[in-house]
Amino acid sequence: MKYIFMDLDGTITNPAEGITKCFEYALNHFGIQVESRTQLEQFIGPPLRQSFKEGFGFDDAKATEAIAKYRERFTPVGMYENEVYSGMEQALQSLKEAGKVLIVATSKPEHMAKKILAHFHLDVYFDDICGSCDDANRNEKDEVIRYALEKHGIADASDVLMVGDRKFDVIGAQKCGLKCMGVLYGFGDRKELETAGAAYIAETVEDMARIIVSI
Repeated sequence: MKYIFMDLDGTITNPAEGITKCFEYALNHFGIQVESRTQLEQFIGPPLRQSFKEGFGFDDAKATEAIAKYRERFTPVGMYENEVYSGMEQALQSLKEAGKVLIVATSKPEHMAKKILAHFHLDVYFDDICGSCDDANRNEKDEVIRYALEKHGIADASDVLMVGDRKFDVIGAQKCGLKCMGVLYGFGDRKELETAGAAYIAETVEDMARIIVSI
């Protein structure tokens, strides 16, 4: 497979501190308290609108307000409360040396994803960074994947592998006719990824790179 589409949160970097603190900040605005921020880790991966609507019963207007509050903290502070998974830079380098075209496909707003990867000096390994729009457009994972496919003129789905840590990555890939590798070092577990239909499972960052080079 020539093209490797990679999720960002839970796949390239561990954003747990920043995302959970920003969720907490937004929920506090509505008078909602959480016992522990670890309860909020389940919302790392899905689009924010979906998380606020399905996780907390917000209607569309309230979800829009919640997203604005979330980003009020995330943009200046939260996006940098983040860390690169150990071994990731070496893995990306090995994939580039193997001739892979690396493209980020994330539900995070595209301009934010670019800033995060530039902050960690990982943007140099990617041929493109594709994400969602700030509004409700191109919000779902399959929409981001289709955007990346069309932008790069990729017609053969069998030449592309999606890599992600949650069922949303697997399902989004399947909707676009792609196979997906699930990674266990992120926020999804084996049952979630296998049930969703992941074609490959990688336990570690090193496994992820090794399997990709071998297929």
